[in-house]
Amino acid sequence: MITSGNIKKFKNLISKNKTPYIILSILLFAVNAMVAILYYSNSLIFQKYLGHINPLIAFLGISILCFMLLSSSILTNWFSINKQKHYKELLPYFLLIGIFVLTAILVDINSPFPKNMNIEFPKALLFYPAIGFLVEILFHVLPMYILLSLFTLFLKGLNHKKAIWICIVIVATIEPTYQAIYMDSSPNWAIIITWLNLFLFNITQLAIFKKYDLITMYSFRLIYYAFWHIMWGYIRLNLLF
Repeated sequence: MITSGNIKKFKNLISKNKTPYIILSILLFAVNAMVAILYYSNSLIFQKYLGHINPLIAFLGISILCFMLLSSSILTNWFSINKQKHYKELLPYFLLIGIFVLTAILVDINSPFPKNMNIEFPKALLFYPAIGFLVEILFHVLPMYILLSLFTLFLKGLNHKKAIWICIVIVATIEPTYQAIYMDSSPNWAIIITWLNLFLFNITQLAIFKKYDLITMYSFRLIYYAFWHIMWGYIRLNLLF
């Protein structure tokens, strides 16, 4: 229920976090702009992921959901949108991207994924930042918020730090399991390695989310996508097929 007290609390939240909310607003606008450009150039480009749902409506809904979840997370001191940090301390995390990308490439070389698995350049430059945002909200932010809310409600005696890490491990299984389902034609070793690689990738991302913020976690995925889906996505077409 919307009350004057809730509205006042929300206004105070934004006034105390002006810069993070400006950054979030820019991100949401950029993502929806990219989706609109892609949709009007090819209305079926998101069908593989969204089915027959209109991507303009889907991403607008995801944006509203993102805004609400992060606002609630800030109020509960669970997660942040964007906060000050020393970028040198992020270097070890981002160096791990090379390991994750190299592992995925080695699997692809030895047991090629489908030829058409990637969106081709230059549409890939808009598609992957957009779909990456959707993945972060549906596979990370939403399930983390739901699980932490359930733990807080039903397991009040559980240490908060321990609860977050339990949630991280559980949530980190969503994306690799989703990916594995669509690898039914791949050999077992490729499915297992891909699952483990994505699981560790998600653990790393969620650890970044816990320690830092959404923007840093999202940036981690964007760099991974740049190497794996865009750069390697172009090279593999000439190398493997």
